[in-house]
Amino acid sequence: MQYRNEMNRKSITSLVLSIFLSLVSYSGAVAAERHRILVTTDIGGTDADDNQSMAHLLMYNDLFDIEALVSTPSFGSGSKSEILRMIDVYEKDYPRLSSRAPGLLSPDSLRSLCSQGADSMAPYCGFSTPTDGSTAIVEAARRQDSRPLYVLVWGALEDVAQALHDAPDIMSKIRVYWIGGPNKKWGANAYCYIAENFPDLWMIENNASYRGFISDAKRDDRFNKLYYDRTISGAGALGEDFKSYYDGNVKMGDTPSLLYMMNGDSSRPDAESWGGQFERITHSPRTVFTYMTTTRDTVPVYSIAEFRFKGIAGVVPIGAVAFKMTIDGQSWDGVYLGGWEYAVRYAPKAPGTFEYRLSAPLIPAMDGLRGSIVVSPQWPGEKLKDSYALGGNWWSDSSDKSLFRDKWQGAATVEKWREDVLSDWAERWNWLKD
Repeated sequence: MQYRNEMNRKSITSLVLSIFLSLVSYSGAVAAERHRILVTTDIGGTDADDNQSMAHLLMYNDLFDIEALVSTPSFGSGSKSEILRMIDVYEKDYPRLSSRAPGLLSPDSLRSLCSQGADSMAPYCGFSTPTDGSTAIVEAARRQDSRPLYVLVWGALEDVAQALHDAPDIMSKIRVYWIGGPNKKWGANAYCYIAENFPDLWMIENNASYRGFISDAKRDDRFNKLYYDRTISGAGALGEDFKSYYDGNVKMGDTPSLLYMMNGDSSRPDAESWGGQFERITHSPRTVFTYMTTTRDTVPVYSIAEFRFKGIAGVVPIGAVAFKMTIDGQSWDGVYLGGWEYAVRYAPKAPGTFEYRLSAPLIPAMDGLRGSIVVSPQWPGEKLKDSYALGGNWWSDSSDKSLFRDKWQGAATVEKWREDVLSDWAERWNWLKD
């Protein structure tokens, strides 16, 4: 009787599991769909979450056809040497990982994919000179392959903008998933160049949804504060290295770009995926101010606020830095446009009210001027007079209020899959403990 009851329980469990699996639909890399990807990263800069995301990419690289790994700038300069250092760490664990996933690339194969992109932000025009990184994007995009090249951007868009400038024909061959927000703030000039000159680019502009993947260090559970101790601790060289970043707490704000390729229909940004669910936007808001703003002036979060000032002609050459604007504790270069006109761009990464000050020793009429600006929480909001008109393939964070998390638009579309992702990753960490 006890045996029969045990068998009944097992049968019921199997039936429930079968029903569950029949309701779950997998697509993307976890379902053996191979994507061509190219990753640009500001790893080695001031935000170490790129190191965490790189560990994740390295451990899952067997699922993708990786075309290149490019160092690019953002807040601080990324470095090819830091990508190579992470591959050195991976090399120590490669024998054990590859015994479970034979398709993982060898360390030397990964090293051959690395290149150095821009080491500073683009000037006001949005592009500068070709780099090894921008050239790698062009070469990968032009390879004969029926599949699109997905460019996953973890930092600023500098090398993508340069590649598009140098080879406009690649626009139709690439699909860009960009972690914007703070990276947009640092790389506003490159963004403006792309939005103005390549509005038909296929683009996911993830300004806030990615925040749904960041751990809540105050939550004492195995998917947040305890994830490192319960899952990663003791898992090889990569596990030991992971502890160096945020004391092992999972941030990985760039990883949703890869998760989008792992589980979901990559051709449908509006469908659910591990990397978020997005909606099409028809404009990118931009406001040009020709006066010192006050709290009566409001711009949407993540939008381009461009300030134009009149000053003395010929103080510096056209395009050269002539003054600085300090806002929210950080300074931005303003340039001379010619004809007595000066300009600076700023893309706020969060709602709020911000004061700013101009520092222009060479232009007494501008030096020391102060202003303020209000940043509203909704993106993109209504189309503004100076907005960039976009084509039919530009996507961004869901505006559905129910999908906000705190002030972060669309974050729930990533958060809902977080435990699934971390559970899946736990299996690979366990390979390093066996």
